Amino acid sequence: MTTHLTWAQIDLGAIAHNVGELRRLTHPDARLMAIVKADAYGHGAIRVTRAALASGADALGVARIDEGIELRRAGVEAPLLIMGHTLPGRAVDLIRYNLTQTVYTLAAARALDEAARTAGRTITVHLKIDTGMGRLGMVPDEWACDDADDCAANRKIIADIERIMRLGGLDVEGIMTHFAKADEHDKTFTHRQLERFTTLIDQLKQNGIEFTVRHAANSAGIIDLPESHFDMVRAGISMYGLRPSDEVHLDRLVLKPAMTLNSTLINLKTVPAGFTVSYGATHRTARPTCIGTVAIGYADGFSRAMSNTGHMLVRGERAPIVGRICMDLTMLDVGHITSAALGDTVTVFGRQDQAEIPADEVAGHLNTINYEITASITSRVARVYLNEGFEI
Repeated sequence: MTTHLTWAQIDLGAIAHNVGELRRLTHPDARLMAIVKADAYGHGAIRVTRAALASGADALGVARIDEGIELRRAGVEAPLLIMGHTLPGRAVDLIRYNLTQTVYTLAAARALDEAARTAGRTITVHLKIDTGMGRLGMVPDEWACDDADDCAANRKIIADIERIMRLGGLDVEGIMTHFAKADEHDKTFTHRQLERFTTLIDQLKQNGIEFTVRHAANSAGIIDLPESHFDMVRAGISMYGLRPSDEVHLDRLVLKPAMTLNSTLINLKTVPAGFTVSYGATHRTARPTCIGTVAIGYADGFSRAMSNTGHMLVRGERAPIVGRICMDLTMLDVGHITSAALGDTVTVFGRQDQAEIPADEVAGHLNTINYEITASITSRVARVYLNEGFEI
C-alpha cells in the first residue's frame, strides 16, 4: 500500500521478462546492451539496471556522463558506454569511473587523447558511423567527396579512422551505427544503412583495422533484423515492454509493459448541467454529473495537451478528462462511475482490473511516441517497485 498521491509503479519482473525475451532473440554470439539513459526511460536507472543485468544483459548504454557516474556510484561494474558527447574537461571522470566514450569526429578523438595522455591513462572508445541517421557519427565518403572511386573506397573516412587508431591515449574497442527507420515495415532504408556499415567494416579490415565490438541493432533491429546483431545489440524501448512502433510485429516475443502511472482521486463534487471546469472554462457539462479531481498535472509529466482528451481509469472504468490540465491537478467526469470514492486509485496509463490504457494510446492523443510518455514523468512522481528480488 503506497502513501504517495501520485506514483509510477515499476514491475522489475516485467523488465527481467523482457530482457529474457530479447536475449532469446539475440544471436548467441552477441552481447546485449541495456539502454538505461534518461533514468531508464523514466523507470529508474539504478533498479532497472540491476534487474537487467541479473536477467541476461551484459553491458549498459547511457546518453551522458553523469548518468554513467550515477550507476558507478551505485556499485554497478558492468561495461558502460556513453553514447552522447562528453566535454574534454570531463575526461578525467571517464578514466576515474571506467566509462567507455563514443567518438564521432577526429577532433573529439584528439581532444580525449590529449586529456588521457595528460592523465597518464587510456580512455576506451567506440567510433560512431553515420550511415543515414544524420545526427552523430563520422560520415562515409558517399556524402563527403566528389570522386566516385574515392567515394566507393571510403578513403577519407578510413584515413580519419586510421589517425584515431594511432592515438596512444585511446583504446578503440568498438564501432557502431544507429538505424533511423528500422521500426518501419519497409526496411529498404535500413538495409542500405546496414550495407554502408558492413562495407566500411570490411574495408577497414582490409586496411588492418578490426574491432572487438561491432553494434548496430536497436530494439527494432533485434526483433526484425537478425543480420544486424553483429557482436552486440542495444535494447531500449522493448526492454520496458513497449513496442518500437506499430509496424514492428511482436509475434516472435511477448513484451510486458513495466510502468503503470497512478494517482489518487482527491475530490468529488456533484455539479449541474452547464457547470464549467478548469482554466478557460473550456469544458461545460452537458448534464448533471460528478467531477473528480486527480492529483496529477503537467508538472508531473502528464502533458497539458491532454486537456479535454482521452481517459483515465477509475474502478476499472474509463473516465473522460474534462477541462484544462493544471500544473498539479486533472479533472475527470466520473458521473457514470457511481461507486467512485475519495482516495480511489486512478490509473493514468497501464492496467487496472481488467481495463487498460496503454502508453501508446496516450502517445496517440499527443501525436508522439511511447518513449516520450514514460521519459517525461518527472522526478516528483514517486517510483514504487514490484518484484525487487531481481535486484542484485
